[in-house]
Amino acid sequence: MTLRTRTLPHNDDRFFLTDGGQETTLIFHKGIELPEFASFVLLKDRDGREALRDYYRCYLAVAKTLNVSLILETATWRANPDWAGKLGCSPADLKEMNRSAVSLIEGLRPEFEEGDRELIISGCLGPRGDGYVAGSLMRVEEAAEYHSLQIGVLKEAGVDLVTALTLNYENEAIGIANAAADAGLPAVISFTVETDGRLPNGSSLEAAIRRVDGEATVPPAYFMINCAHPTHFADVLDQGEGWQRRIRGTRVNASKMSHAELDEAEELDEGNPSELAADHSAIGRALPNLNVAGGCCGTDERHVFEIARFLISKETL
Repeated sequence: MTLRTRTLPHNDDRFFLTDGGQETTLIFHKGIELPEFASFVLLKDRDGREALRDYYRCYLAVAKTLNVSLILETATWRANPDWAGKLGCSPADLKEMNRSAVSLIEGLRPEFEEGDRELIISGCLGPRGDGYVAGSLMRVEEAAEYHSLQIGVLKEAGVDLVTALTLNYENEAIGIANAAADAGLPAVISFTVETDGRLPNGSSLEAAIRRVDGEATVPPAYFMINCAHPTHFADVLDQGEGWQRRIRGTRVNASKMSHAELDEAEELDEGNPSELAADHSAIGRALPNLNVAGGCCGTDERHVFEIARFLISKETL
């Protein structure tokens, strides 16, 4: 655990890089099997941990090239009780793997940090259910209780903040924000959207952000959008006023396919890194506080480098 306090995106206007599609990179580029799309299984042995280090080091190299700070997500998107149970993982093992995920990134800090360049450790949370489908919905209190265990372990391990990726309805987002507040951690809420720019439960992005901000005991540090192509949500960012300032980050998909189509795809749609970067032009104009950029499904360090270089060169941040 580190005692140093690092600068986080909601407290600074500097640009922060983050990583790309961890699971799709490991599966399709590295040929590594991830049952239930769960990368935390790699933390069980030396070879798995080294594969994760190699993945992270690609982004350390990009951030060094651009001389920007870097936010790395722990390999814990599915390291929660329900998904771990499907993989036969005991509660004790689950706690240890969450701790190990933080320790692994902590060990990379000496390779990266220099001057103002910082490595931020984000404790990655995922939805209790499917990231693409708003199925069995929890009450706010139930969601807070469910996610509090993982948040507590990540807090003890020394994360700088927690980020909930691919959330698809508001109650779970509010519960996570409340559990993080109870643990004394900044929370980042990242919603996924369908091709029409709406959450899988049908809520508009504006309504979801306003509701979470209004009902959480402590509003999230900021919001993000992930696991969607820029063309899926760029248009909705022009609707309404003010709420767009709460969005500081995007982690986009390389593919323009819908969630349903991606679920059925047997090959990786990598898109075109340069075109994906250019598709951020409208996003940069619509989001005045955007200062975190990375990728999601189908992206790797090539996409993230092009996105970051485009945003910085266009001075949209």
